[in-house]
Amino acid sequence: MTTYTAHNHWPVDVNLVEAEDRLAITWDDDHVSDYPLRYLRGFCPCANCQGHSGEPPKFVPTNNEHISDIMPVGNYAMTIVWDSGHDTGIYSFDWLRELCPCEEHKPAGIPAEQR
Repeated sequence: MTTYTAHNHWPVDVNLVEAEDRLAITWDDDHVSDYPLRYLRGFCPCANCQGHSGEPPKFVPTNNEHISDIMPVGNYAMTIVWDSGHDTGIYSFDWLRELCPCEEHKPAGIPAEQR
């Protein structure tokens, strides 16, 4: 994965598209990231999902979850509350940008099991 410096990009619009099970983020450089919810939940950055090993992020499959709420965390991140009650992941803007599933950031695309 590409590493970004702290606060390299800021979201200017966050839009939950429930009918399509995706979260769309428009960034300050006009780039649009469309995250399938399964993908976003699978890469939850919390210690319970990712552990404390310092290993590269891993995809943790879950059931078909939906977003109940999105809350800002300071000026650097957001917390996503999933309908399962899982709410411990703090998705930094850098983490979200690094996870961007677009062709520019993920030329091979997202594996089917992560969609």
